[in-house]
Amino acid sequence: MSLTALLDRTEASFTEAGIETPRVDAELLAAWMLGISRGELQSALIIDSVAFDEVHTLQYEALAARRAAREPLQHLTGVAHFRNITLEVGKGVFVPRPETEWVTGLAIDAVKACATAEPIVFDLCAGSGAIGLAIATEVPNARVIGVEKSADAFGYTSRNYEKLAPTNGRAILADVADTPHDLDGQVDVVISNPPYIPAQMIPIYPEVALHDPGLALYGGEDGLDVVRVVADVAARLLHPGGTLIIEHADMQGEAVRHLLLDKGWTQVRTHQDFNSRDRSVSAIRSH
Repeated sequence: MSLTALLDRTEASFTEAGIETPRVDAELLAAWMLGISRGELQSALIIDSVAFDEVHTLQYEALAARRAAREPLQHLTGVAHFRNITLEVGKGVFVPRPETEWVTGLAIDAVKACATAEPIVFDLCAGSGAIGLAIATEVPNARVIGVEKSADAFGYTSRNYEKLAPTNGRAILADVADTPHDLDGQVDVVISNPPYIPAQMIPIYPEVALHDPGLALYGGEDGLDVVRVVADVAARLLHPGGTLIIEHADMQGEAVRHLLLDKGWTQVRTHQDFNSRDRSVSAIRSH
Protein backbone atom coordinates (compact mmCIF):
# COMPACT_ATOMS: atom_id res chain seq x y z
CA MET A 1 0.00 0.00 0.00
CA SER A 2 1.29 3.45 -0.88
CA LEU A 3 1.69 6.04 1.85
CA THR A 4 -0.98 8.20 0.18
CA ALA A 5 -3.45 5.30 0.33
CA LEU A 6 -2.50 4.65 3.94
CA LEU A 7 -3.07 8.29 4.83
CA ASP A 8 -6.44 8.24 3.05
CA ARG A 9 -7.50 5.16 4.99
CA THR A 10 -6.29 6.64 8.27
CA GLU A 11 -8.10 9.90 7.58
CA ALA A 12 -11.33 7.96 7.10
CA SER A 13 -10.74 6.08 10.35
CA PHE A 14 -10.04 9.30 12.26
CA THR A 15 -13.14 10.93 10.78
CA GLU A 16 -15.28 8.01 11.93
CA ALA A 17 -13.73 8.30 15.40
CA GLY A 18 -14.81 11.94 15.63
CA ILE A 19 -11.36 13.52 15.44
CA GLU A 20 -11.76 17.14 14.32
CA THR A 21 -8.62 17.31 12.15
CA PRO A 22 -8.35 13.82 10.68
CA ARG A 23 -6.06 14.55 7.71
CA VAL A 24 -3.79 16.81 9.72
CA ASP A 25 -3.39 14.22 12.46
CA ALA A 26 -2.77 11.42 9.94
CA GLU A 27 -0.04 13.44 8.23
CA LEU A 28 1.54 14.69 11.45
CA LEU A 29 1.82 11.14 12.72
CA ALA A 30 3.52 9.97 9.52
CA ALA A 31 5.83 12.98 9.45
CA TRP A 32 6.87 12.39 13.06
CA MET A 33 7.72 8.76 12.28
CA LEU A 34 9.90 9.90 9.38
CA GLY A 35 11.58 12.68 11.35
CA ILE A 36 10.38 15.41 9.00
CA SER A 37 7.86 18.24 9.12
CA ARG A 38 4.32 17.94 7.80
CA GLY A 39 5.21 20.37 5.00
CA GLU A 40 8.19 18.24 4.02
CA LEU A 41 5.95 15.17 4.01
CA GLN A 42 3.41 16.84 1.73
CA SER A 43 6.14 17.92 -0.68
CA ALA A 44 7.61 14.41 -0.74
CA LEU A 45 4.20 12.91 -1.44
CA ILE A 46 3.78 15.12 -4.50
CA ILE A 47 6.95 13.76 -6.09
CA ASP A 48 6.44 10.27 -4.60
CA SER A 49 9.78 10.26 -2.80
CA VAL A 50 8.73 8.95 0.63
CA ALA A 51 10.47 5.81 1.86
CA PHE A 52 7.75 4.12 3.95
CA ASP A 53 8.35 0.38 4.13
CA GLU A 54 6.34 -2.47 5.64
CA VAL A 55 7.86 -1.96 9.08
CA HIS A 56 6.93 1.73 8.98
CA THR A 57 3.41 0.77 7.90
CA LEU A 58 2.90 -1.65 10.79
CA GLN A 59 4.24 0.87 13.30
CA TYR A 60 2.09 3.61 11.82
CA GLU A 61 -1.06 1.49 11.91
CA ALA A 62 -0.47 0.66 15.58
CA LEU A 63 -0.10 4.35 16.47
CA ALA A 64 -3.08 5.31 14.30
CA ALA A 65 -5.25 2.80 16.15
CA ARG A 66 -4.33 4.46 19.44
CA ARG A 67 -5.15 7.88 17.99
CA ALA A 68 -8.49 6.59 16.69
CA ALA A 69 -9.18 5.51 20.28
CA ARG A 70 -8.74 9.23 21.12
CA GLU A 71 -5.33 9.07 22.74
CA PRO A 72 -3.83 12.54 22.21
CA LEU A 73 -1.52 12.88 19.23
CA GLN A 74 1.00 14.59 21.49
CA HIS A 75 1.13 11.55 23.76
CA LEU A 76 1.95 9.36 20.76
CA THR A 77 4.73 11.61 19.49
CA GLY A 78 5.91 12.83 22.89
CA VAL A 79 6.06 16.45 21.74
CA ALA A 80 3.82 19.50 21.58
CA HIS A 81 4.49 22.59 19.49
CA PHE A 82 3.73 25.88 21.23
CA ARG A 83 4.46 29.24 19.61
CA ASN A 84 8.14 28.97 18.61
CA ILE A 85 9.13 26.06 20.87
CA THR A 86 8.79 22.28 20.96
CA LEU A 87 8.01 20.76 24.34
CA GLU A 88 8.33 17.26 25.72
CA VAL A 89 4.89 16.08 26.87
CA GLY A 90 3.19 12.81 27.75
CA LYS A 91 1.05 11.06 30.31
CA GLY A 92 0.69 13.08 33.48
CA VAL A 93 1.08 16.57 32.03
CA PHE A 94 -1.46 18.92 30.47
CA VAL A 95 -1.13 19.34 26.70
CA PRO A 96 -0.95 23.10 25.93
CA ARG A 97 -3.71 24.59 23.76
CA PRO A 98 -3.72 27.16 20.93
CA GLU A 99 -5.78 29.53 23.08
CA THR A 100 -2.97 29.60 25.60
CA GLU A 101 -0.53 30.65 22.88
CA TRP A 102 -2.64 33.77 22.45
CA VAL A 103 -2.77 34.46 26.20
CA THR A 104 0.99 34.00 26.35
CA GLY A 105 1.31 36.73 23.74
CA LEU A 106 -0.31 39.16 26.18
CA ALA A 107 2.29 38.27 28.80
CA ILE A 108 5.14 38.63 26.31
CA ASP A 109 3.91 42.12 25.43
CA ALA A 110 3.76 42.99 29.14
CA VAL A 111 7.29 41.69 29.74
CA LYS A 112 8.68 43.59 26.74
CA ALA A 113 7.10 46.77 28.10
CA CYS A 114 8.89 46.46 31.46
CA ALA A 115 11.38 49.20 32.24
CA THR A 116 13.77 46.88 34.06
CA ALA A 117 16.75 45.38 32.24
CA GLU A 118 15.96 41.85 33.42
CA PRO A 119 12.22 41.52 34.09
CA ILE A 120 11.24 38.77 36.52
CA VAL A 121 8.33 36.56 35.47
CA PHE A 122 6.46 33.82 37.32
CA ASP A 123 4.42 31.17 35.52
CA LEU A 124 2.14 29.63 38.15
CA CYS A 125 0.63 26.18 37.44
CA ALA A 126 3.36 25.74 34.85
CA GLY A 127 2.53 22.22 33.60
CA SER A 128 4.87 21.42 30.71
CA GLY A 129 6.40 24.89 31.11
CA ALA A 130 4.88 26.11 27.84
CA ILE A 131 3.99 29.65 28.90
CA GLY A 132 7.13 30.45 30.84
CA LEU A 133 9.43 28.92 28.25
CA ALA A 134 7.79 30.79 25.39
CA ILE A 135 8.45 33.99 27.37
CA ALA A 136 12.03 32.96 28.18
CA THR A 137 12.86 32.27 24.54
CA GLU A 138 11.04 35.25 23.02
CA VAL A 139 12.26 37.71 25.69
CA PRO A 140 15.73 36.34 26.49
CA ASN A 141 16.57 39.13 28.93
CA ALA A 142 13.72 38.01 31.19
CA ARG A 143 14.23 35.77 34.22
CA VAL A 144 11.44 33.20 34.27
CA ILE A 145 10.39 30.90 37.11
CA GLY A 146 7.82 28.15 36.57
CA VAL A 147 5.96 26.70 39.55
CA GLU A 148 4.27 23.30 39.24
CA LYS A 149 2.59 21.22 41.95
CA SER A 150 2.29 17.80 40.31
CA ALA A 151 5.30 15.51 40.64
CA ASP A 152 4.18 13.68 37.50
CA ALA A 153 4.04 16.89 35.49
CA PHE A 154 7.19 18.34 37.01
CA GLY A 155 9.41 15.81 35.27
CA TYR A 156 8.35 17.41 31.99
CA THR A 157 8.56 20.93 33.43
CA SER A 158 12.12 20.51 34.62
CA ARG A 159 13.38 18.76 31.49
CA ASN A 160 11.83 21.39 29.24
CA TYR A 161 13.36 24.20 31.31
CA GLU A 162 16.77 22.55 31.23
CA LYS A 163 16.58 22.19 27.46
CA LEU A 164 14.97 25.48 26.45
CA ALA A 165 15.93 28.01 29.12
CA PRO A 166 19.09 26.77 30.84
CA THR A 167 20.41 30.24 31.63
CA ASN A 168 17.33 32.42 32.22
CA GLY A 169 14.73 30.00 33.56
CA ARG A 170 14.19 27.60 36.42
CA ALA A 171 11.39 25.30 37.52
CA ILE A 172 10.17 24.83 41.10
CA LEU A 173 8.17 21.88 42.41
CA ALA A 174 5.64 23.45 44.77
CA ASP A 175 1.99 24.14 45.31
CA VAL A 176 1.11 27.63 44.09
CA ALA A 177 0.24 28.61 47.66
CA ASP A 178 3.76 27.62 48.71
CA THR A 179 5.58 29.63 46.04
CA PRO A 180 8.87 30.77 47.65
CA HIS A 181 8.96 34.23 49.21
CA ASP A 182 12.50 35.22 48.19
CA LEU A 183 11.27 37.43 45.33
CA ASP A 184 8.20 38.92 47.03
CA GLY A 185 7.58 42.46 45.83
CA GLN A 186 10.19 42.21 43.05
CA VAL A 187 8.33 40.44 40.24
CA ASP A 188 7.24 42.26 37.08
CA VAL A 189 4.72 39.84 35.53
CA VAL A 190 2.80 36.85 36.85
CA ILE A 191 0.90 34.67 34.41
CA SER A 192 -1.12 31.55 35.07
CA ASN A 193 -3.22 29.03 33.21
CA PRO A 194 -4.71 27.42 36.33
CA PRO A 195 -7.20 24.56 36.50
CA TYR A 196 -10.53 26.34 36.00
CA ILE A 197 -13.12 23.77 34.94
CA PRO A 198 -15.97 23.47 37.50
CA ALA A 199 -15.90 20.06 39.15
CA GLN A 200 -19.24 18.96 37.72
CA MET A 201 -18.39 19.88 34.11
CA ILE A 202 -16.72 16.91 32.38
CA PRO A 203 -14.97 17.96 29.12
CA ILE A 204 -16.62 16.61 25.96
CA TYR A 205 -13.38 15.63 24.25
CA PRO A 206 -12.01 12.21 25.30
CA GLU A 207 -8.44 13.46 24.77
CA VAL A 208 -9.07 15.91 27.62
CA ALA A 209 -11.45 14.01 29.89
CA LEU A 210 -9.51 10.73 29.77
CA HIS A 211 -5.90 11.80 29.28
CA ASP A 212 -5.23 15.28 30.70
CA PRO A 213 -4.54 15.07 34.46
CA GLY A 214 -7.51 16.09 36.59
CA LEU A 215 -5.23 18.22 38.75
CA ALA A 216 -4.65 20.46 35.72
CA LEU A 217 -8.33 20.65 34.76
CA TYR A 218 -10.67 21.02 37.71
CA GLY A 219 -10.80 24.09 39.94
CA GLY A 220 -13.44 23.26 42.52
CA GLU A 221 -17.18 23.80 42.51
CA ASP A 222 -17.12 27.07 40.57
CA GLY A 223 -13.78 26.42 38.85
CA LEU A 224 -12.12 29.36 40.57
CA ASP A 225 -10.51 27.84 43.68
CA VAL A 226 -6.99 27.97 42.24
CA VAL A 227 -7.64 31.33 40.56
CA ARG A 228 -8.22 32.79 44.05
CA VAL A 229 -4.91 31.39 45.27
CA VAL A 230 -3.09 32.66 42.18
CA ALA A 231 -4.49 36.15 42.78
CA ASP A 232 -3.28 36.16 46.39
CA VAL A 233 0.18 34.80 45.60
CA ALA A 234 0.60 37.23 42.70
CA ALA A 235 -0.28 40.12 45.01
CA ARG A 236 2.72 39.32 47.22
CA LEU A 237 5.08 38.52 44.34
CA LEU A 238 4.48 41.59 42.18
CA HIS A 239 5.89 45.02 42.82
CA PRO A 240 3.45 47.95 42.67
CA GLY A 241 2.53 48.39 39.00
CA GLY A 242 3.27 44.74 38.21
CA THR A 243 0.98 42.82 35.85
CA LEU A 244 -1.11 39.72 36.49
CA ILE A 245 -2.59 37.69 33.61
CA ILE A 246 -4.89 34.71 34.21
CA GLU A 247 -6.42 32.42 31.60
CA HIS A 248 -9.98 31.25 32.26
CA ALA A 249 -12.95 29.55 30.61
CA ASP A 250 -14.97 31.63 28.17
CA MET A 251 -17.93 31.92 30.57
CA GLN A 252 -15.83 33.05 33.56
CA GLY A 253 -14.74 36.52 32.47
CA GLU A 254 -17.15 38.46 34.65
CA ALA A 255 -16.58 36.24 37.67
CA VAL A 256 -12.79 36.56 37.47
CA ARG A 257 -13.02 40.34 37.01
CA HIS A 258 -15.16 40.68 40.14
CA LEU A 259 -12.88 38.33 42.06
CA LEU A 260 -9.85 40.49 41.30
CA LEU A 261 -11.64 43.77 41.94
CA ASP A 262 -12.82 42.49 45.32
CA LYS A 263 -9.19 41.67 46.18
CA GLY A 264 -8.07 45.23 45.38
CA TRP A 265 -6.56 44.80 41.92
CA THR A 266 -6.78 47.76 39.53
CA GLN A 267 -7.08 48.17 35.75
CA VAL A 268 -8.88 44.82 35.56
CA ARG A 269 -9.60 43.96 31.93
CA THR A 270 -11.02 40.97 30.07
CA HIS A 271 -9.30 39.96 26.82
CA GLN A 272 -10.96 37.96 24.05
CA ASP A 273 -9.19 35.26 22.09
CA PHE A 274 -9.05 34.70 18.30
CA ASN A 275 -12.60 33.27 18.47
CA SER A 276 -13.88 36.49 20.12
CA ARG A 277 -14.47 34.66 23.39
CA ASP A 278 -13.49 35.90 26.83
CA ARG A 279 -10.24 34.05 27.51
CA SER A 280 -8.11 35.93 30.03
CA VAL A 281 -8.05 38.77 32.53
CA SER A 282 -5.22 41.18 33.20
CA ALA A 283 -4.83 43.36 36.27
CA ILE A 284 -2.30 45.67 37.91
CA ARG A 285 -1.08 45.57 41.49
CA SER A 286 -1.66 49.07 42.81
CA HIS A 287 0.16 48.99 46.16
